[in-house]
Amino acid sequence: MILKKGIFFPVFLFFASCLLISSCSRLGWGVLLWSTEEPPIPSGTVLPVYIRSNIDKVWVVGIPDEFRAGKGSLDKMEVPLSQFEMSGSKAKAEKRAEAFALYAPAYAENMQDGLPIRDNPDNSSRRVYRLRAGEIIKVLDKVDGNPAISTTGEPLPGDWYRVLARDGTIGFCFSYRLRFFEHYGGPLGAAPASREEVISDPDLDMLLARVWSPESYAQMISARRIDINVLARHWGFDPGHDTGVARINLPDMERNFEYTAIRSDGERAWRFEGTSLQMNLRTNSSLAVQYTEPAGGMRTLLFVALPADIDDIIMQENTRREGLFTVIYNQGPVFTSNNYGTIVFSENSEFLWTGFELLVPHVVPQQANGAGRVNMNLFLTPSFESSYTGAFTFYFTDNRARETPVYFMYTLDNQGLRLEAIPEFTIENITVTRRSPSPVVMYFFRDEAP
Repeated sequence: MILKKGIFFPVFLFFASCLLISSCSRLGWGVLLWSTEEPPIPSGTVLPVYIRSNIDKVWVVGIPDEFRAGKGSLDKMEVPLSQFEMSGSKAKAEKRAEAFALYAPAYAENMQDGLPIRDNPDNSSRRVYRLRAGEIIKVLDKVDGNPAISTTGEPLPGDWYRVLARDGTIGFCFSYRLRFFEHYGGPLGAAPASREEVISDPDLDMLLARVWSPESYAQMISARRIDINVLARHWGFDPGHDTGVARINLPDMERNFEYTAIRSDGERAWRFEGTSLQMNLRTNSSLAVQYTEPAGGMRTLLFVALPADIDDIIMQENTRREGLFTVIYNQGPVFTSNNYGTIVFSENSEFLWTGFELLVPHVVPQQANGAGRVNMNLFLTPSFESSYTGAFTFYFTDNRARETPVYFMYTLDNQGLRLEAIPEFTIENITVTRRSPSPVVMYFFRDEAP
């Protein structure tokens, strides 16, 4: 803006002194990052610098002749410190302006209330600013970053940009909910409300920072019966504060809700404007989500914030399963039966079973070639835990490298390994709930490795 009456006294003295001498000394040159309104100087313009005021937080820069109002008009103006980049020499400023030219006219309008600016181009990084709907930001550069991922595991369309908010905050914003446009000086719209007015709901901030999983995940973890295949799907609820699209992703449904803002709707309750979606934080780790079904009824779903990251839980469960297999391997690794052949386990959780012809086809499939892998992925119902050590799956491969699962309960003792074949219908939620009506029981003695 042009200097007006009432400007800080030292700056006034500076201009007064400039009137008494033929020229004012320059500090150097720099590049305008944010276009000015009056006079309408576009972003990317190289300007001379005369003063840096840390008190007023402005640069005093020269106005090029082509932007002056007329003879006798002021030839200097103030620019906020954050909206101008000091380069040093004029040559360096011109080089910087050349590099900035692609994004010099680029601005963006935020289409979603609460869209964050982050300190790194990653959805998990710290939020440094929350944008209001309709707020304008200056695009500084396009950068590489970790893609924003939807709850279905698919990357969202868009890119990360380094941006400048009008208050001076610089950070990174994902473009999915930005509308880009070009501007070459002049009015750009009223300044938005301060950041303090926007970030005023610590409960919502906490909610948006957490990962919300189905209530069944918490039940699974509490019961210590982890189904890795289910956890790996990362089902759950994503408020979509980086995208403006809230997503419910569950085994039996997937719903997306495109909204314009998240508004308070009572104590620890919010609504997603433009949709029927609502959410209520029951505890710090329990969230109820409601929406209207097409038929008109209201459906409520419960989600939880888990005590650990899902990938960490999966890693811990894999470690537990590896430990169970290691006990079997160390007890053998070769087990032999007079009637049912020999099983040789390898350290990488694979097996080779020979001489199992008596078990074909009622236990072992006809097409099995005797080789495969072991997965310690089954649990026992409590009534079986006193009689059996555990349960596992043998995945037999055939000549086409296809896998066929065969399920067993097992008991390990000092002399060998007892197996009991169990049909698939006796397994519910990876837990063996009952025995076969006609159980096949086999005993394999420990043997020396061949």
